[in-house]
Amino acid sequence: MKTLLILVGKTVNKHFVAGIQDYAERISHYMPFDIVTIPELKNTKNLSEEQQKTLEGELILKLTQPSDTVVLMDEHGKELRSVELARWLEQKRNTARRLVFVIGGPYGFSPAVYGRANEKLSLSKMTFSHQMVRLIFTEQIYRACTIIKGEPYHHE
Repeated sequence: MKTLLILVGKTVNKHFVAGIQDYAERISHYMPFDIVTIPELKNTKNLSEEQQKTLEGELILKLTQPSDTVVLMDEHGKELRSVELARWLEQKRNTARRLVFVIGGPYGFSPAVYGRANEKLSLSKMTFSHQMVRLIFTEQIYRACTIIKGEPYHHE
């Protein structure tokens, strides 16, 4: 199963960039894993939040294929413990051809993107910056991979 992480806007903090790259490399030892960054929109001062979400949504949807399993990282999504995420990911490996995770922009997703999504997951009830979510999420995918393989990275 191929796995893709779509990000809206580049990661600006160099420490987060380094951490995300490190975990992405680690994940790719377990499964094909790519990150695609959609450039931030230009001249957003003239756009409403809804217009921004719509334009970002169009760019997100262009990167998806009809057969993809699309999972939005969303504050209203299902919360899983790390072990549950590992079981969930293992199940997806058996059913999905391509698993596409999406971390949206600061205003969330357009109705069209919500309509295309197969599932929504949440990392926490707490609010994290979109920059930080990227690092936390990639670490959790790496952790799930090590749990699936029975490796000692995760401790109960």
